[in-house]
Amino acid sequence: MNTSEAISASAVAGLADRRLDWRHKAVPGSGTGTTHADFLAAKHTLADLQTPLLTLDATALRANADRLAEWCKERGVLLAPHGKTTMSPQLWTEQLNRGAWGITLANFAQLRVARGFGVRNLQLANSLTDPHAIQWVADQPADTTIVSWIDSLGTVDVINRTLAGSDAVLDVLVELGAHGGRTGARGVDAAMDVARAISASPNLRLVGVSGYEGSLAHTADDAGLAAVRGYLAQMRLLHEQLLAEGLYGSGSVIITAGGSAYFDDVVTVLSPCIRKAPKAGRTASDSISVDLMIRSGAYIIHDDGFYRGISPFSREGDQPFTAGMYGWARVVSQTEPGLAILDAGKRDLPFDEGLPEPQLIGCVLGGAMEPLVGAEITSVNDQHSFMTFDANTTTVRPGDVVRLGLSHPCTAFDKWTVIPVLADTGPAQTNGDQTVVDLIHTFF
Repeated sequence: MNTSEAISASAVAGLADRRLDWRHKAVPGSGTGTTHADFLAAKHTLADLQTPLLTLDATALRANADRLAEWCKERGVLLAPHGKTTMSPQLWTEQLNRGAWGITLANFAQLRVARGFGVRNLQLANSLTDPHAIQWVADQPADTTIVSWIDSLGTVDVINRTLAGSDAVLDVLVELGAHGGRTGARGVDAAMDVARAISASPNLRLVGVSGYEGSLAHTADDAGLAAVRGYLAQMRLLHEQLLAEGLYGSGSVIITAGGSAYFDDVVTVLSPCIRKAPKAGRTASDSISVDLMIRSGAYIIHDDGFYRGISPFSREGDQPFTAGMYGWARVVSQTEPGLAILDAGKRDLPFDEGLPEPQLIGCVLGGAMEPLVGAEITSVNDQHSFMTFDANTTTVRPGDVVRLGLSHPCTAFDKWTVIPVLADTGPAQTNGDQTVVDLIHTFF
């Protein structure tokens, strides 16, 4: 790996040599035994694939990646996309090539995947409490940056005991939580106690403040936004108190929050903390530079459900993200009026943030399709979906193919080891057979 690379280009390019077979359920029988590169060279199309199926839209992926990268650049904000959404080094590369600082991940296993592909800058949006993980992070080469979060004195103690006698120093962020939230010290006073313990540790260096506002609200109404903004204001207060007490152990500080739902509020509330260049002042706090970093992960895929409704760009009505994933399912049973059973279920498609949304129907995969008006997925089993429709106005037959809009990419990708990328499957695409232009490999 070139030491200037954000991710190993050779490791990612090596995916083209992976051989496809029955372990990859999106790959048709005709592709068994071929390599990724050979499969693409054969110019397969949607019609060559089978249901159930998840596909991605190449145009939407590019547009979404460009959109947030430019938005962050305009505001002087760093982006460390949450890689657990896709666990795809190919898509991480697209994000890093557009200027992302690095990749955020959620656990030790995911960190190992990222390092296996040579990602140099990593953020663990979690606490290190497993001794094996702590030691692994401590053993990483000097040209690798891994920052993790700490929210309790107990975590400080675990790391101190694991690294006792070692000269290793881990860079950490003190995590602020809130009552009713997920992780994070409960309140500024508790977070300050954790920060003081970090400062006193020979094996830890405090380099910033972290938090996750998304666990405090699930809507963009007044109450939801008030909860998010109030929490972010507490993050700012914590940062200011850390500065005043001189607890930061680095001249470069990161403040990080922001999933894919409220990143605009994160920037509005916390951007006044940004200090791009150290001042020639007399106090230690004046010599510290401060960056604001958001961690949006779902944006590159977006959806036709939860994020479609709550994304800041959707709420603002100004160039919203575009859904970049679709499900395809075939009717396998239609034995009573107004009810069709499809061959895609929980093992194939996300369902935790809203059920799939029937959009189009056609006789064959890759053929002409027409809008499926008034149809609804009412429930899903492991391998089936129940679709109701108006039998007086809509005809549905066994073998018909339904295109489904999906909600929540974070629980879509983990169901597929290989995902075909189509040239164009956008909202208005109802005719024609789209070409497979790439295969996305995932590592969950």
